[in-house]
Amino acid sequence: MDMGMISYIHDPKLRDVYIEIMREVLLSMDRNGQKDWDKYFLGIAEAASKKSRDPSTKVGAVIVRPNKSICSTGFNGFPRKMRDDPELYADRETKYKRIIHGEMNALIFAGEDITGYTLYTWPFPPCDRCALHMAQAGIKRVVAPKPTEEQLSRWKTSFEDAQSYFDEAGVILYLVNGE
Repeated sequence: MDMGMISYIHDPKLRDVYIEIMREVLLSMDRNGQKDWDKYFLGIAEAASKKSRDPSTKVGAVIVRPNKSICSTGFNGFPRKMRDDPELYADRETKYKRIIHGEMNALIFAGEDITGYTLYTWPFPPCDRCALHMAQAGIKRVVAPKPTEEQLSRWKTSFEDAQSYFDEAGVILYLVNGE
């Protein structure tokens, strides 16, 4: 089992409890073929990410119902009916003001109560702001590739805050090794 995800848990007792719970969850997932489903839906999130016009960071997201059917997908980009020109993406300040994250687009387009659903994101876990929205919406599990060193150099604090929020809200964050 990849223990990289527990590095954000600083209390040793809590970390030990978390490890035991995750071992049981992972064993259960293996028995039910969940890892195959996770790989499948991460592939769909990766495909969604390719629709983004952001030249530097392409994010895709898939929200999946408990019966393994897709509720919605999303990718990062500017709002509908607004200009989506390359020069707007090139200006970082303008881009950050206008862009909607892939997770948020998937949530907006869900069109139904997503309590108990799973969120898959590509190419890394949700940021701290999206984590709060996903927890509030009722997402129970998030699956994402483990962040690379380059991604951690840019967003480590946000990823750590997101993990903390998920822990507090009872949302399972499952990080898988990238391919």
